[in-house]
Amino acid sequence: MVEGVSVSESIPDLSRCSTWIVTDGKAGDENQCLGLAEYLKLPYELRRIPRRPFNWTAPWGPLDPRDTPGRKGGTLAGPLPDIVIASGRRAVPYMRAIRKASGYRTFATFLKDPRVGHEAADFIWVPDFDDLRGPNVFTTLTAPHQVSRERLQAARAVPDPRLAALSWPRVAVLVGGNSRHLSYREADMKRLVKHLGTLADSGSSLMLTVSRRTPDALRAALETLVSEKGGFYWDGSGTNPYVAMLALADQVVVTSDSANMVGEAASTGVPLLLFDLPKTYIRHRRMFAGLAMAGALKTFVGRLEALQYAPIDATPDIANAMAKAFVEHRRRIASAGGSTRDRL
Repeated sequence: MVEGVSVSESIPDLSRCSTWIVTDGKAGDENQCLGLAEYLKLPYELRRIPRRPFNWTAPWGPLDPRDTPGRKGGTLAGPLPDIVIASGRRAVPYMRAIRKASGYRTFATFLKDPRVGHEAADFIWVPDFDDLRGPNVFTTLTAPHQVSRERLQAARAVPDPRLAALSWPRVAVLVGGNSRHLSYREADMKRLVKHLGTLADSGSSLMLTVSRRTPDALRAALETLVSEKGGFYWDGSGTNPYVAMLALADQVVVTSDSANMVGEAASTGVPLLLFDLPKTYIRHRRMFAGLAMAGALKTFVGRLEALQYAPIDATPDIANAMAKAFVEHRRRIASAGGSTRDRL
């Protein structure tokens, strides 16, 4: 493990710290962890938790014995890292096992509420709309993500040719799908297609991407819409245009089932048009209200909106807070002469 960390005037340099990202592979959780690790330039390994019946007891239950830290062939095999970044309830027992096996030297970061209290990790990030608070809990309006300023600038400097030829105004359309909180009704799908058709008829160029959760009927209707009215629909072939779409968009339409996509879109600084779905998670509505108060977001009703705001990206703030907490964690270890049971 790294014994010393260089501390600058701004963000501490953790680029020599070994890191594990531990999730069950859920895209939303893993992308948040990756965004944080990439911003800090951490050399990381992905450690994905198998979906086994044993893990149904998470976050409260014990670790699957087959994944005991150091066990050959297990999820946590190999030398323990300096830092673990984890997210998702199944990751909690794994993070707990790593901390204990390391003698609490491994610095544990958890993204979102671990559901077992703030002492579960050394540093916890939760969105403002979550209820968890504590001396080691850091909150922001939006989540960490991979849509960095550098990636947006690079995508603007060398535009995706599939999008660059589209006429202004270009509207990125980010469509999610069914989740455990809500399902798209037929009326919702028809309303979305109708509103997007109105935009296209008014002269906007649509740049559409859907998710794995998007209902087949909606996917087909959106593809037909683009084929009839022009624009771009990503069918999964070629390079993923997600960042390029955000970089070149004059406005962004995004569905309310994904707080992650809304947060990523807010990093562009262009108007956000929220397609509101019934039964949208109430805590996500708190985030959307915060973005609306910041002048970034309005409900999508089939027209463009005049909104002005500075890009909103909490990733640098979260990374800075985590890095400073890591440095303090190492100082406590050094001052305690190797005793590492001290908590934040």
